[in-house]
Amino acid sequence: MKVKSADGVSIVYQAQGKDKPALFFVHGWCCNRSYWAAQVPYFAQQYTVVTIDLAGHGESGLDRKHWTMAAFGKDVVAVVEDLGLDQVVLIGHSMGGLVIVEAARLLPERVIGLVAVDSLHDVTAILTQQQFNKAFGDSLRDDFVEATRKLVRSFLPPTADPVLIDRIVGGMSAASPEVGLGAAQGSKTHDLAPALQEVRVPMRCINSDWRTTNVEAIQWYALDFKLVLMSGVGHFVMLEDPETFNHLLNETVKEFVS
Repeated sequence: MKVKSADGVSIVYQAQGKDKPALFFVHGWCCNRSYWAAQVPYFAQQYTVVTIDLAGHGESGLDRKHWTMAAFGKDVVAVVEDLGLDQVVLIGHSMGGLVIVEAARLLPERVIGLVAVDSLHDVTAILTQQQFNKAFGDSLRDDFVEATRKLVRSFLPPTADPVLIDRIVGGMSAASPEVGLGAAQGSKTHDLAPALQEVRVPMRCINSDWRTTNVEAIQWYALDFKLVLMSGVGHFVMLEDPETFNHLLNETVKEFVS
């Protein structure tokens, strides 16, 4: 299905199931809705499940000038409103974790919980433009494909399935360089604090233990926050160990609706 976002960009999404709450899955940087393929059939048996291609990703439109987290958040809002959802759990992987917080501030009467997936490791870590260029921007501009391939491989442990690694690396490095650079800049320089201050629903992180999470930084803003860790996986927890991830997410959703 398709709907226009606030700025007129066409957003493609899929919805399955029919029961409440709706679980709304938001992918990360240079990914698409297929990254939730192991979650859709599992959760659609009990809930409404929605997956989205954010603007510039997957099958959605490319005609946007600024790839900001706020604009991506409005993509989510457009789909929620198009489906008429009134009880929603927003689930966002990586960059999608920032996006769901921005969307939640615009949907205060509809969102009942947020789940960031290997995301929000340090909400105080905001890069300046100069810092972004040095860390990411310059290499992405020089050779987007090679820089992305190198970056994505660093997110996956040597023990990960080689076929899965190749699929993720190949897919993400094939994204639009303009969108990839813009979204990377938008996420790494984004100050999430204003949105976090407005969102008054329970928040969870299901993160890999491959890197630390600054729990205190999130707790400064969140009324109800819990960190759940997965071991033996890298950044793509829902793809690397879908069975464990699905169990943890299911238990988390139950907390929101109990």
